[in-house]
Amino acid sequence: MTTSISENKRDFFQQVYQVVRLIPEGRVTSYGAIAIYLGTKKSSRMVGWAMNACHGMEDVPAHRVVNRIGLLTGKQHFETDSTMQERLEAEGIKIIENQVQSFALFFWDPAIELKL
Repeated sequence: MTTSISENKRDFFQQVYQVVRLIPEGRVTSYGAIAIYLGTKKSSRMVGWAMNACHGMEDVPAHRVVNRIGLLTGKQHFETDSTMQERLEAEGIKIIENQVQSFALFFWDPAIELKL
């Protein structure tokens, strides 16, 4: 039996969610860092699709995933435009104009933290 594209996508999304669940409170990572960790360097956009599809999954801290320069590019997928920022600020991360301040300080790289 062959695996369908939708089964592959579902499996990939589940792998993304497993990584996102491991991001510690007060830290952020990027779509690209997750893609690299999963061995799919060119699939950061697909990581974004997974994050867009996970809203309502209370155990997946989607607010901790930002773009490669710390912009809150997924904010429109939360309950309000300010929800993502509010959640990050509640964890001690300063946001100015939709961007994580001191991004390098708060960046969590799964390839390093989870020791590939």
